[in-house]
Amino acid sequence: MNEFIRRAGIAALLLFAFPASASAASASGRAECLSLASRILGHRVAYCTILPPSYESETSRRYPILYFLHGIGENEQMLAGSGGLNLVLDLWEQHQIGECLIVTPAADSSFYINSRDGRVRYEDFFLQELMPYIERRYRTRRGRASRAIGGISMGGYGALHLAFRHPELFGSVSAHSAALIERLPEVSAGDAPSIPRLRILGNVFGSPVDRAFWDRNSPLGLARTANLAGLKIYFDCGSEDDYGFNAGAESLHKELAARRIPHEFHIYPGGHNWIYFADHLPASLEFHSQVFDGS
Repeated sequence: MNEFIRRAGIAALLLFAFPASASAASASGRAECLSLASRILGHRVAYCTILPPSYESETSRRYPILYFLHGIGENEQMLAGSGGLNLVLDLWEQHQIGECLIVTPAADSSFYINSRDGRVRYEDFFLQELMPYIERRYRTRRGRASRAIGGISMGGYGALHLAFRHPELFGSVSAHSAALIERLPEVSAGDAPSIPRLRILGNVFGSPVDRAFWDRNSPLGLARTANLAGLKIYFDCGSEDDYGFNAGAESLHKELAARRIPHEFHIYPGGHNWIYFADHLPASLEFHSQVFDGS
């Protein structure tokens, strides 16, 4: 990673503590945060879109699109309402990445899948409502090669899950510190309500966690059988990840390597925090940009 990107990552971390306006705009691009009504979820869902520098002036131009997914405790303003916007704008200004749309939808703690009990059908919403809506509203390029997905932590899980389950829709996928759990803990139904992390998992995967349902949705399980031909894959994780997700990342690397599926994988020094994310986010943005350029 070159010195500019390293500095940009650190600057972004500092700016995360001083949120910018969600409607921030500049000559180098802007962000807008709106919402759409969801019949599937039964409520409005907020989202933010970062528009590239030429979007307003080149009115006949169409752009590739990156769906970028937030982690637990974050929301649709993960990039647009924070220093993440400045990081993206700086990368455009320095011509480190090509122009594209970056869309971050709110997802609460859904893991971006349909919950086991069927009450929260986020995956259906994402595929059937969000993507068609966004790609009608904005001038996007059509086709798999011009559509990418990425995310951080829970969002990294969601990005890998959606790309591996629907590889015909995405040309590339990236994940930072994805919530990949190699082995689920042994728990009883009585444990889940008293442990916050188990309660979050229980709301999505069943309480106690339904292991068969978990395996069907886990990127680790999907990597064993999914047809991933042509999908460009990038993921990284900190060597001291607070939740042990580095072990899950290593397992995903081994699964893909065993099937001889090309991918880019890194374990870098660091934990599960914004210091790590801000330092490595530019790498995945460059990764997607190169795929878009190749298309």
